[in-house]
Amino acid sequence: MSNDTLQKISWFRDNQIAGTTIPERFTFPFYYDPHPLAKIAVAELQHYLETQTDLDHNFGLSPEKEGLVIGKMFGILVVQDAAGKLGYLSAFSGKLANSNEHPKFVPPVFDMLVENSFFLKEIEIISAVNDRITTICSNEDYQTSKEEFEKLSYQSEQEISSFKAQLKENKARRDQNRINNRSSLNKQDFDLAEAALIGESLFDKRQLRDLTNKWKPLLEEKQARLAQIEEEIELLKNERKERSAALQQQLFEQYSFLNKNGKRKSLQDIFRQTPFGKPPSAAGECATPKLLQFAFENGYKPIAMAEFWWGASPVSEIRKHKHFYPACTGKCKPILAHMLEGIPVDENPFLRNTDGIYDLEIVFEDDSLAVVNKPAGLRSVPGVDIEDSVYSRLKNIWKKTEPLMVHRLDMDTSGLLVIAKNQQAHKHLQRQFLQRTVSKRYRALLSKVIHQSEGEIDLPLSADFFNRPRQLVCFETGKKSVTKWKLIKRYKSTTKVDFWPLTGRTHQLRMHSAHELGLNAPIVGDDLYGTASERMCLHAASIEFTHPKTKEKISFQVEETF
Repeated sequence: MSNDTLQKISWFRDNQIAGTTIPERFTFPFYYDPHPLAKIAVAELQHYLETQTDLDHNFGLSPEKEGLVIGKMFGILVVQDAAGKLGYLSAFSGKLANSNEHPKFVPPVFDMLVENSFFLKEIEIISAVNDRITTICSNEDYQTSKEEFEKLSYQSEQEISSFKAQLKENKARRDQNRINNRSSLNKQDFDLAEAALIGESLFDKRQLRDLTNKWKPLLEEKQARLAQIEEEIELLKNERKERSAALQQQLFEQYSFLNKNGKRKSLQDIFRQTPFGKPPSAAGECATPKLLQFAFENGYKPIAMAEFWWGASPVSEIRKHKHFYPACTGKCKPILAHMLEGIPVDENPFLRNTDGIYDLEIVFEDDSLAVVNKPAGLRSVPGVDIEDSVYSRLKNIWKKTEPLMVHRLDMDTSGLLVIAKNQQAHKHLQRQFLQRTVSKRYRALLSKVIHQSEGEIDLPLSADFFNRPRQLVCFETGKKSVTKWKLIKRYKSTTKVDFWPLTGRTHQLRMHSAHELGLNAPIVGDDLYGTASERMCLHAASIEFTHPKTKEKISFQVEETF
């Protein structure tokens, strides 16, 4: 094993890990509480990041630091060598300080930035094509010809449009003259007058044709000058597109991922059977695949993993400095399915059967609908692998009546849920939700002290396509999301608030709580946007709507248990 390889691993000291047992199974990467060994490794890596002076990268943690602020996801992999000695490997997602090569961190699966690589050579060619397009587009003669053609086109359109308006008036006048002539002239005089009107009409058409023919050669001449240049631009753009696609394909083949059995798979092979059909951008650049690749290449046994965010929070997503996060699903899940093949992994908590664990309280029921108090941890509807849900339980209770879900609550949210018992009631209730005439109040416990007493949060949300079900704040494509809130009680380190969602976006209250442009205080127990605990402290406490049959307003309240 080379010295460079040995430099990538940090060995634990005996006194660091005394009394710490090795886990029997590897960490489930998409939902985990870091193993004590992983926490020790993370603490050591974070100390290094705090004290190092070699990385020319602005994480946004120091106002004096210059350059673009880019926070980073870091990861560690606890490993064991053939002799049973324990240590850990470190990695970062993407590039750091615009480089892949750093002494403490494992290399990428494929280093596209290595000197004289095919990637850099092809990028140089693509850049030259880009420069050529830019040069042509900014050429003074081209710009002048383009402006002259646009000016001439506008003038011709205005003149022809104005003349057509005049012709329309002429036609209206002739039509009125015909009406008048029919009632005031004898047949001989009417025929003479009609011939004169037809002559006027033909004269107008000739004038319009002459005007169009006057502009046509002028426009064609200018357009011919442009066409030659624009054809060259289009050819260059096609060349750029083809080269970029070929380069992307070549990269996909170079990214070849190992598993413990020595089996390799390219990115293209891994993602071929996924809904994407092809690898998304930057797939394979995340920390955990890099770490596993290095471990398998050098004979280390993976023991546990953890990933954490280092730096300022990005504007779009919830990322808190030093907080742990799961591996991303869109880019990493297919890769890790291959890389962890044959390795015993912790149970996927999302597949844990909840039958008999949670009680479902029916708060109200009649012939039209039911209102239930859903416990945290129970799904509203069945999942892909888990049947137990509010829907399945009510179907079992009602036997012949199909539960019709009017709305849903997140699995980890408790509280009031409305279910229709027939199509007419379902349609009526759904219309109320769509028209936002249903009044809903949620109660939440936030993970820090909030000093304001009330307010309104307006942050547009969109789905994180490569990391579902997480949401992003996006001011360009996000859907409008508005929440009113009010303080209930402040505690030593938490705050209880009421929420009134004025829109119904996915994870709206969780995002508006956690995002730094919202309350900047994740809901206690929110495993997606904060820190996991026994339960997420979000409760649908109150709901008011119009009964679909009696047309009377009805309301229900259930107290939270946190």
